[in-house]
Amino acid sequence: MVEAGTLDRATMVVREAGEALVLILLDLNMPGAVGYSAVALLHAEVPAVPILVISSADLAAARPQVARFGAVGFLGKDESLQTIEAAIGAALAGERMAIDTGDADHDMAERVAALTPTQLRVLIGVLDGRLNKQIAFDLGISEATVKTHMTAVLRKLNVGNRTQAALAARTLGLETAGHGV
Repeated sequence: MVEAGTLDRATMVVREAGEALVLILLDLNMPGAVGYSAVALLHAEVPAVPILVISSADLAAARPQVARFGAVGFLGKDESLQTIEAAIGAALAGERMAIDTGDADHDMAERVAALTPTQLRVLIGVLDGRLNKQIAFDLGISEATVKTHMTAVLRKLNVGNRTQAALAARTLGLETAGHGV
């Protein structure tokens, strides 16, 4: 078991461990995470690893949102130990909690969830209002590479420009708070 106190540390651990991970237990309110960006980012890093969100966020609102971004389920922090153990066992067995995500935003959420980790980081940079050269600096890649990833993001989200991509991501609760990428 490895513990990570920030989203940056969690991302590093996930990258290092990769598919060797068997389960990610995630708090939505960890430092560096805003909205559902942590779920989307970690799911993009290791899509085959189940993510179970355990948080004090509003259950009714958060449950479908975390499912949209790839989590297998959501538990409130006030759940009994027995309920948490059962949810962990179910996640490890490959089960997903029954969560209704059948609204109009579901298709866009699936598109966001299909972004690669770098594409998602570029989108988060756009959400922060950063220019391509700023995103490139933050990610340690060239500006041309950022442009290539941004083109792929626009294509995958089926939108025409950066503003539409940001609006689509924001309607799904994928927001940042100027934390950078």
